[in-house]
Amino acid sequence: MSSLVLYAEVIIPLALPKNYTWSVPESLREQVRTGARVEVVLGKNKKYAGVVKRLHTEKPEAFEAKDILNVLDAEPVIFEQQLKLWEWIARYYMCSEGEVMAAALPAHFKLSSETVVMYNEEFGDDFSTLDHDEYLVGEALLIKKELKLAEVQQVLDSHRVYPVIKRLIDKKVCFVWEALKETWAPKKETFVLLNQKYDNEDELATLLNDDKKLQRAEKQMELLLAYLHLMKTQGEVTKSELLKKSGASDAQVKGLVDKNILWLEKRQVDRLQYLPRTIQIDFELTAAQQRAFESISEQLVSKPVCLLHGVTASGKTQVYIRVIEKYIRQGKQVLYLLPEIALTSQVIRRLQKHFGGYIGIYHSKFNQNERVEIWNKVKTGELKVVLGARSSIFLPFADLGLIVVDEEHDTSYKQQDPAPRYNARDGAIYYASLFNANVLLGSATPSVESYFNAQSQKYGLAMLGERFGGVQLPAIDIVDTKRMFGADKNKIIISPALQAAIDQSIEQNKQVILFQNRRGYSPYQVCQTCGWIPHCKYCDVTLTFHKNTHKLHCHYCGTVYPPVHACMACGSDKFAQRNFGTERIEEQLEEMFPKARVARMDIDSVRGKTAHDNLIQQFEQNRLDILVGTQMVVKGLDFENVNLVGILDADSLLSFADFRVNERAFQLMEQVSGRAGRKDKQGKVYIQVSNTQHPVLYFVQQHDYGMFYNQEIEGRKMFFYPPFSRLIQLTFKHKDKGVAEAAAQMMTFALNAEYGKFLVGPAEPVVNRIRNQFLMELLIKLPKDGELIQRCKRYIQEQIAVLHNDKRFRNVVVIADVDAM
Repeated sequence: MSSLVLYAEVIIPLALPKNYTWSVPESLREQVRTGARVEVVLGKNKKYAGVVKRLHTEKPEAFEAKDILNVLDAEPVIFEQQLKLWEWIARYYMCSEGEVMAAALPAHFKLSSETVVMYNEEFGDDFSTLDHDEYLVGEALLIKKELKLAEVQQVLDSHRVYPVIKRLIDKKVCFVWEALKETWAPKKETFVLLNQKYDNEDELATLLNDDKKLQRAEKQMELLLAYLHLMKTQGEVTKSELLKKSGASDAQVKGLVDKNILWLEKRQVDRLQYLPRTIQIDFELTAAQQRAFESISEQLVSKPVCLLHGVTASGKTQVYIRVIEKYIRQGKQVLYLLPEIALTSQVIRRLQKHFGGYIGIYHSKFNQNERVEIWNKVKTGELKVVLGARSSIFLPFADLGLIVVDEEHDTSYKQQDPAPRYNARDGAIYYASLFNANVLLGSATPSVESYFNAQSQKYGLAMLGERFGGVQLPAIDIVDTKRMFGADKNKIIISPALQAAIDQSIEQNKQVILFQNRRGYSPYQVCQTCGWIPHCKYCDVTLTFHKNTHKLHCHYCGTVYPPVHACMACGSDKFAQRNFGTERIEEQLEEMFPKARVARMDIDSVRGKTAHDNLIQQFEQNRLDILVGTQMVVKGLDFENVNLVGILDADSLLSFADFRVNERAFQLMEQVSGRAGRKDKQGKVYIQVSNTQHPVLYFVQQHDYGMFYNQEIEGRKMFFYPPFSRLIQLTFKHKDKGVAEAAAQMMTFALNAEYGKFLVGPAEPVVNRIRNQFLMELLIKLPKDGELIQRCKRYIQEQIAVLHNDKRFRNVVVIADVDAM
């Protein structure tokens, strides 16, 4: 093999349809490894850190392979299983491996290309032909040989460096070199140590009592005593901690170091603090939980995936903990997936209590240095359990035994934008198969697809049908709001029945959760004279008024507008606020219940890294009486003292134009109802709705998932929707509406011959313009035939290339969304 040229297929973080190939120079053969990063050039001089996918000896036919410049890792950053996962996601979700790489790796592993200006030795040192600015930079280059752009800015004391550098390059004084910069570095901390000779107590006593020099230096003596105290209480002392606790200065530490009493030592430390590693399970499973646990253990022997269908508050987390314990004791790693970062704070406290330092968290709120640290701890097997949101399926597990997907029905597991538009639940099932690992899905309201797989014996099914402690499921009252209007003739926010129930709960020192799936103050305002409604300039949606900012917000593109006081159509100043969001509810609650402590949980109110956790802890500790929120309050949170839940506008959940509308509405209402009465006695739920005859309301009232599923599956079968078909949704975007429509028609015509009977559309979506781009959608409903689906995906990708070769459609963006939500 040594006589043959070695080539490397390298994945770089770009949306290239195929991976590019580079040759491996003789000097790097021993160092290059699959899964490690290498430095490569694409095009003239653009540098990338790419991951080696495959080493081979097949010479590319169509082009001359360039050499790899450098090997960046002595050890691979990812394993073979991750490379296979990337490949599967790219193939299944119709994107490139480069896009998967960009989503999978922490930013510090995707090196930045930083421009460096290098001095041209051949130019010599005669700068007589240079102007003032060129002379300054030339002189600096002569001395330092190379400068970064930031350093050139300092030399010139100006941001206008590009024209100067261009002139210097033209005069051959220097040339530009693109250098890749490693941005992650381990955290170093300076530790303070006592000279070993003072480990002897007599020597230490002599130093403290008889050393005249030390006694004259009072501050140094105080510092030394503070150090000895910290040593006794903590075992190890860092310099920063010593200075903080003693109030001393750097000079005093240096004085003791110069006297050879203290030593300083730099060490690599963790950015995140971990608890001691212990396994302490301090609870017994109930009889129902024990049956579920045994059923899961039994079924995972013959089936790789098992669905745990347990009603709300049945104690599913305790069952997960017992299953996780089993795998940790076998030395395996476990991934515990949650749909939202918001949920991790409550769950991590429960898991840390039982697994201590064996567990770590991974999600996007961590900074990049922290993410690299967790990544490396997972890779070495140091972390046994990782709790994370969807991106944690990309972590480089060494010996994965189990993936738990909690709230598996949740749509947050599906990435919407940008590519890869993957579903972490389905990705987890494939990822686990690469390790021969098991997957445990859990939900009180499983997705129709997962329950169908369990019913058809593809997955195992374990049931947990009773609440923990024998508490009954909450009683549900339907409040008919058809003829109820507020003083402003608007929809009523809180009905008299719900108001009385809230009063009663607060009197009993109980807590209340109110759910409304709209944030802001008022979803739209309308001119009372002519009916004009303010819309976003860039999107085809109404603007939401936020009282907090006193501005109108577009919830699609994020543009903020000043409030409108006069109608743009007729000039009238009479506006009515229509409908209500969480801000308006919060305001009304403060008026209705002046003594109650009210808080709001939505994306506007919990922006910081710890804001959400702080709010949950306040509610857990009974420092709040009423919590009003969007979907954030629905998902898996466990509050013991809540006995009342109100769904303020169920009509908004039941009226979407989507085949999953009934499933979503049932899941949301059942989940939010499940927050009530989890501990002592039966809770109460009020659902305010004008369409009281909707069938979903009956199933929610009965808490009957089975009956809901049976009706829903019949409808899906009749209209050939998942789980009986596979969906691919194509979205066409262009700033010209006619061009977007023509592109969609051209694609439909191309697909028609072979796939015509599976096509729905093209048609405009409900919101047909976002960020000044007009949208058209084409839906393809394919039978569950792997070969047919793969052939169709390849054909779609070919036709997208054909479309882009037509000058009219070159700038049309085509998005393929597989298993679209």
